[in-house]
Amino acid sequence: MSAEEKNEDPSPPSSYFIGKREDIVKVKRVTKFINGRDVLVLYHNGTFHAMDMRCYHSGGPLQNGDIEEFSGKLCIVCPWHKYKITLLEGEGLYQAVDPSQKVLKPKWASKGIKQRVHLVKEVNGDVFVTLNDFSGSIDSDYYQSEQYRAIFKKAENKM
Repeated sequence: MSAEEKNEDPSPPSSYFIGKREDIVKVKRVTKFINGRDVLVLYHNGTFHAMDMRCYHSGGPLQNGDIEEFSGKLCIVCPWHKYKITLLEGEGLYQAVDPSQKVLKPKWASKGIKQRVHLVKEVNGDVFVTLNDFSGSIDSDYYQSEQYRAIFKKAENKM
C-alpha cells in the first residue's frame, strides 16, 4: 500500500514543496522564500542542489551565476565578484600560492563553509527542500534578514 493509499503525506519530514521535477528541470533554477530564507534550487547534470540565494561575500544573486568545475568540485560563480562556492558543501574556494616555492603555482584552496546549503529530495516527481538546521552562524546567513531583503528589493526596482 502506497503513502497516498494510506492517506499519508509522502513529503520528507520538515520539508518544503518547491515544485514538480519536470518544471524545475526545464527552467534549471528556481528561487523560493522558505520559512524566512531566500533559497535557490538548481538542477545541473542530473542533480538537484539548494543553497541560500545570496552570495556570502556581498549578497550577489547566485541565481544568475555560472556553474563551473574547480579542482574537481562543482561550483556556482557569483556574478558580482566571481566568488566560487561549491554546490555540495557551500565552501568558498580561492587560488592560493606558496610564497616559499621558486615557481609560484596557484592551487585551489578552501575558505571553509561560507554558504548555507540545503537538502533536496525528490518524491514521486515532486521536489522538496529541507533547510539546513546547523545552529551556528554561516556567512550567507547575513543576507537572510528583512533589512537586506528590503535593500535588495529597492535596488532591483531601480533597475
